[in-house]
Amino acid sequence: MLPNHPWFFLLTLAAAVGSGLVAGVFFAFSTFVMKALARLSPAEGIRAMQQINIVVLNPAFLGVFMGTVVVAAGVVVAAVWHWQSPASLYIIAGSLLYIVGTFGVTIAGNVPLNDALAKVNPDDAEGQRIWSDYLRRWTWWNHVRTAAAASAMMLLVVGIAA
Repeated sequence: MLPNHPWFFLLTLAAAVGSGLVAGVFFAFSTFVMKALARLSPAEGIRAMQQINIVVLNPAFLGVFMGTVVVAAGVVVAAVWHWQSPASLYIIAGSLLYIVGTFGVTIAGNVPLNDALAKVNPDDAEGQRIWSDYLRRWTWWNHVRTAAAASAMMLLVVGIAA
C-alpha cells in the first residue's frame, strides 16, 4: 500500500501537473513554433531561436521543468519503498519517464543543439546550413520529450487514481 499521507498525494499531483505543463510547452513547439520559425528566412529563424533559448532560462519555466524532476524523484523513492501497491508501478513509470524521457532527452538532445546554435552567425552560409539541420533534429528530439512528458502525466494520474 502506498503511503496514505496528504504529502504523497500532493507531490504525485504536483509531478503530474508539472509534467502536463511541460508537455504543453513542448507540444506548442512541435506543432507550430518550429514550423513558424522554419517559414522565416534562415537568418531570422536563427536569431529568433537564439533569443528563445535565452529567454526560456527564466524562473517560471525552469521552476516547473526542474521542479518536476525533483518532485518526480522524490515520488519514485516513496513508490519504490512501497512497491507492492499496484499504484506504485504507474507512479514509478510516470516519474522515470519524465526524468529520463523529458529531462534526460533535453540534456542529451536539445541542449547540445541549442549550444551549437548559440555560436552560429545567422548571416553566413555555414549558419544557414546548420539551421536546416537544427530544425529537423531539434524538432525530432522535441517530439520525443513531448510524448514522454504527456505520457508521464497520464501514468501519474492513473497512479493517483489506482
